[in-house]
Amino acid sequence: MKKYFEFEKLGTNYRREIIGGVTTFLAMAYILAVNPLVLSLDGVPDIPDAMRMNKGAVFVATALAAAVGSLFMGLIARYPIGLAPGMGLNAFFAFSVVLGYGIPWQTALTGVLFSGLIFIVLSLTGLREMIINAIPAQLKYAVGAGIGLFITFLGLQNANIIVGDPNTLVALGDLSQGPVLLAIFGLVITVIMMTRGIKGAIFYGMILTTVAGMLVSLIDVPDKVVSSVPSVAPTFGAAFEAIFNNPGELFTTQFLVIIITFLFVDFFDTAGTLVAVATQAGLMKEGKLPRAGKALLADSMATVTGAVFGTSTTTSYIESTAGVAAGAKTGFASVITGLLFLLALFFSPLLFVITPEVTAPALIIVGVLMVSNLGNIEWTRFEMAVPAFFTVIAMPLTYSIATGIAIGFIFYPITMLLSGRRKEIHPIMYILMVLFILYFIFIE
Repeated sequence: MKKYFEFEKLGTNYRREIIGGVTTFLAMAYILAVNPLVLSLDGVPDIPDAMRMNKGAVFVATALAAAVGSLFMGLIARYPIGLAPGMGLNAFFAFSVVLGYGIPWQTALTGVLFSGLIFIVLSLTGLREMIINAIPAQLKYAVGAGIGLFITFLGLQNANIIVGDPNTLVALGDLSQGPVLLAIFGLVITVIMMTRGIKGAIFYGMILTTVAGMLVSLIDVPDKVVSSVPSVAPTFGAAFEAIFNNPGELFTTQFLVIIITFLFVDFFDTAGTLVAVATQAGLMKEGKLPRAGKALLADSMATVTGAVFGTSTTTSYIESTAGVAAGAKTGFASVITGLLFLLALFFSPLLFVITPEVTAPALIIVGVLMVSNLGNIEWTRFEMAVPAFFTVIAMPLTYSIATGIAIGFIFYPITMLLSGRRKEIHPIMYILMVLFILYFIFIE
């Protein structure tokens, strides 16, 4: 086991990998509660029940997709990256495709299935890996730093430390509220332990924050530990219904747009996450991602698996950086994360004590660590500073990793050409620039 995961070469051990895997799981566990609410259109009144996916079935599908995806990533690609149905993609699935376009959720799952199958083909041909390796190291650093700002903003928002404001878009939240104070407590405790160099500080910070929340009655103590597993039958295999029963629904412009959108967002969210996590773990070699093809294949296979079980696109999770910060460096951590998702099927009552206030400090601290990538960017070269800056700043401001990547990648060939550095531009970057421009014109 140690030899397969290269523990000695990477300077890690079972304890670090287990703590890292558990930390990643805890940082991702919210999806088990959130995804069923999103895909069932919970809270949306006056719509037919046929438009709502079964919550219990989606919960099981979410856990199984996350488990299988994380195990694929750990065993095949050997990266410390957890996978689960992606936030943002599930909202697009539920609110744009099902609610907005009026497309049955079964057909929407078919779109997810098709996008995953296309990804598998692209991964096996090496095209996805070629694209990632064509991206210059400077932009990869910018992607990592931008994601750091994005997840810090996400953490601050989840904790209501930063809130929406009609006049200034964002503002400081009410710091006298109990949940906000709990998140601040967790942040302070985690900062203290990180500063003192305590290994697994992020994981221990989440545990202490949870206990503190229970002591002051901000987090409910679960009334039971084990519960029965709901049936996945209402969603399992539903992705095939449109293929066999209503094939006409698959030959429309709307359905094509759905597949393209799932492809686009998953591809570049995954690429950004892989680069960011690998950089954080010190696994990048000469600006390239080792075993990128295997990592992308694992991600693609997870999307197909999730679609069959009955959930929206499964993708690599940026919260994996929390596990890396806690010590994870190998795929063994992802195996631990995957096994915990399987166990979660039986211990669902415990998951609801992991509230946004508990995970927020982890996201904020990881953002601090990832922004260090800014130091590797050639800021004195304006032609590089412009695309790097736009990549970094656009992610939190547009609330989209993919949009930040798109904007930066459009400007990169332009500024490099105008500065006389044409020979440094990989031909694929020109293709990506054109595709991103077309995306903004016809899809975004």
